[in-house]
Amino acid sequence: MKGNRAVLYLRLSKEDADKVSKGDDSASIINQRLLLTDYALAHEFKIIKVYSDDDESGLYDDRPEFEKMMIDAKMDEFDIIIAKTQSRFSRNMEHIEKYLHHDLPNLGIRFIGVVDGVDTDNEDNKKSRQINGLVNEWYCEDLSKNIRSAFKVKMKNGQFLGSSCPYGYKKDPDNHNHLIIDEYAAKVVRRIYKLYLSGYGKAKIGSILSSDGIVIPTLYKRNVLGENYYNCKSLDTTKNWSYQTIHTILNNETYTGNLIQNKVNTLSYKDKKKKILPREKWIIVKNTHEPIVEPEVFRMVQNLQKARTRSVGSMEENGIFVGMIYCADCRHAMSRKYARRGERGFIGYVCKTYKTQGKQFCESHSIDIEDLKEAVLYSIKDEARSILKPEDIDELKKMEVYDESKNCYEKQIADIQKRIEKIEKFKRKTYNNYMEDLISKEEYIEYTSEYDNEIKELQLQQSTIQNKSELQQELDNQYDEWVEAFRDYINVTELTRDMILELIDRIEVNGDSSITIFYKFENPYKS
Repeated sequence: MKGNRAVLYLRLSKEDADKVSKGDDSASIINQRLLLTDYALAHEFKIIKVYSDDDESGLYDDRPEFEKMMIDAKMDEFDIIIAKTQSRFSRNMEHIEKYLHHDLPNLGIRFIGVVDGVDTDNEDNKKSRQINGLVNEWYCEDLSKNIRSAFKVKMKNGQFLGSSCPYGYKKDPDNHNHLIIDEYAAKVVRRIYKLYLSGYGKAKIGSILSSDGIVIPTLYKRNVLGENYYNCKSLDTTKNWSYQTIHTILNNETYTGNLIQNKVNTLSYKDKKKKILPREKWIIVKNTHEPIVEPEVFRMVQNLQKARTRSVGSMEENGIFVGMIYCADCRHAMSRKYARRGERGFIGYVCKTYKTQGKQFCESHSIDIEDLKEAVLYSIKDEARSILKPEDIDELKKMEVYDESKNCYEKQIADIQKRIEKIEKFKRKTYNNYMEDLISKEEYIEYTSEYDNEIKELQLQQSTIQNKSELQQELDNQYDEWVEAFRDYINVTELTRDMILELIDRIEVNGDSSITIFYKFENPYKS
């Protein structure tokens, strides 16, 4: 019956002391359910559904069950929301105004807080709802400040507070705020540093580790260490070491035995967005745990990375494109362009022919360095991401398609071979019949001629199918080479000299400042 269809909303926050464990209904959730069920039955409300958010903060409205409830509200699935208190529904004053005083009334939905007496059908308690909203928000703000303050004290005392350790370490079973070495992963970390100092690029190192069957950090933490670990920067299908993972490991100072924390911070207690803090605000405590990499080795790697991103000869900043930039018309290498005023810094490239000989020999092709970096980075990521596009065939699906077509070709060739063998058997029978005078010479010649023609036709078909199979194999090899080159750059955020040297032959700048990139590896499936 319209008007009494009710849903129960239960929420257990991270701060609730009686929480059992994530994923379980705690005593608090059970008690909420019993309380609200009794209330609904006493008031003759028909319970349609129960929404329960476990381990979710009331400050945010992106709670899984809360979101489902609001979608169902818009679909006219119920008439009443019953919660223990207004704070279980939300602790954010903005959300109280949005939902209780705007969205729900417009949808004709009533909200009831059983314990605190909140009822949106009662206009007289709107002010008390708003006051409660402010009190709840002040509580969250004070709690957030206290937690942050306590965390900073622990950080300054050298206690590790991360939910997951850096790859190569694990939490000390006797003290979860202390890092100890995970010998298997630590060997991989040391190998990465050794390979980089031996001259291998980051993408190549990732390729070597993948080829050797070494499990990537995300899967290692999940499947080997048994952690409930999630990496927002990786895809669920990722199984290969990426450029970004190697880059992160090579720049993590934690491996030297120093604990570096407070590198990022949330914008406010009401916002999940994070900002990166400058190094002077980091909390660094030295010698808190056993190093995996000696400090001198770490410094050598940092210096080598800087050297590889500088230009050859001039050693100026943003020299990652040296020897790669050409004019699209005259095809000569482009010269550096500098600002005419101010600091006179390097700002981009201009056609050398135009610069030295004038416009009668070439047009004024030029491009700013920041535009160039942005365009090249976008192009590399676009090439990498096209691996995952269905129309370009992702790696897994593509291999399945190839295996299917390969098996099809092999079956066709085998079937034709069986047919040829069968005809040759008929030929031998025909010869025996002729020798036993069962058929005439003319009949023998006619039969064998037909058999020979059929065999020739089948052999031609067999040859055509074999060529198709070999062409598919060649295409597959090209695809594998392309995947090997680009798959590590799907989530890359920064260009490096190594990356450009590995992937690009040359970059040509057109008259309109657009660019054409000539890659060393072409995507055979991309038009």
